[in-house]
Amino acid sequence: MKRLTFISLLLCLFTATTFAQTADFKKAVARYASVKTVTAAVTKTTHKNAVARDVVSKGTLTMKAPAEVSIVIEGGKDQLLMKGSDFTMVVGGKRHTTSSKSNPQFASFQTVFESILSGGAKDISKLSDLTISKQGGNLVLTITPKADSKKAGRRMLFSSFIMTIDSSGALRSLRLNERAGYTEYKFSGHQFK
Repeated sequence: MKRLTFISLLLCLFTATTFAQTADFKKAVARYASVKTVTAAVTKTTHKNAVARDVVSKGTLTMKAPAEVSIVIEGGKDQLLMKGSDFTMVVGGKRHTTSSKSNPQFASFQTVFESILSGGAKDISKLSDLTISKQGGNLVLTITPKADSKKAGRRMLFSSFIMTIDSSGALRSLRLNERAGYTEYKFSGHQFK
């Protein structure tokens, strides 16, 4: 009986924490409900563990409701694009495409961005690979995709995605962690239209 009570207490605590985190997220992104487009300047940093010097470049971010995100660096030389369930990444002029339907590591990534762009209307509370924490006045959303097998895990391009949203609702950073480094986008000068 004591064990059942302890488990029930843990479950209630987990549910309350998840509810509070989701409420914080909805509050932070509420302004997107009345916005069609968000633009910002981007600074991209590419870090490779085996290379001493990071590569830094500049570009633009455009987010459009309901489900479009475009990060374009140096006039299109590098790009990260999401249009609904379709993802395109251009690195050094080389194009890679995938879909969250065929590549599940991008499913929660898509859902979180759609929730941001809907002002929190799209439910993220059931995403098992998402954690939300507060750091200062910012919300940090970490998506850690789970592979269904070791082989699938080795083929995963990214080990985690980390998004930071400030108290005004602006997306401040997006970090894509890889096995041998990371790519981080920092956003500034947001315009909400």
